[in-house]
Amino acid sequence: MDTTTETGTRTDHDIWSGITAADPLALRARLLTLGFTEGILVEGDDGIVQHSEMLWPEGGRVMISSARPDDPHFTMPIGGAMLYVVTDEPDAVHARAESAGVTFTEPMEDSDYGSRGFSILDPECNSRSFGTYAG
Repeated sequence: MDTTTETGTRTDHDIWSGITAADPLALRARLLTLGFTEGILVEGDDGIVQHSEMLWPEGGRVMISSARPDDPHFTMPIGGAMLYVVTDEPDAVHARAESAGVTFTEPMEDSDYGSRGFSILDPECNSRSFGTYAG
């Protein structure tokens, strides 16, 4: 998508966030309950998830892999991520989150900047916010 800024023309591309997890398969399963769909899953011979992707139906994705202390690329602290997911249907996502029994950290609310959304914790204590604010 091209947008004009004060300094000229800007082209936006997706940013894929990556999360390391103690149990990436459980984290993928939880994301399914919230409306994500399964993307690629690459498991190693030693039982680790080398790479996986979960796709948000409205655009974007998140990568999830096993934590690997011996590999500096995959040493992010478990539970150290905060993600914002843009959705046109926050009430439907909220209902799925309630049905899944997630821990809410912010209730569904309308913000003063025009967004409607809420925040939760996933099973590994990563923060996820869902809302209509798209920038």
